[in-house]
Amino acid sequence: MRMRRLFLKVLAGAITPALRLAAQAAAPASAKSLTTEDLKKLVDSKSKFFFLDVREPKELEELGTMKGFVNIPLSQVEARLSEIPRNIPVVLA
Repeated sequence: MRMRRLFLKVLAGAITPALRLAAQAAAPASAKSLTTEDLKKLVDSKSKFFFLDVREPKELEELGTMKGFVNIPLSQVEARLSEIPRNIPVVLA
């Protein structure tokens, strides 16, 4: 499944329950959930990773986003897979 590549890392608590279930179903064995503290440690460690925010534009307007996130709405992900790097971990929100 082409979507498998997206779910290297899943940010816990930042996605809807339905999306979380979809991510778990499509995730490779190396996928894991991150707590807010885990994410902070990752950011502080200066490790290279890709922040992917799959929320729709209206959700971004209402809830805001985090500096460094790349927004590709979930409805567009399959068409825009080429924009998501394959050689570094992806943090999904």
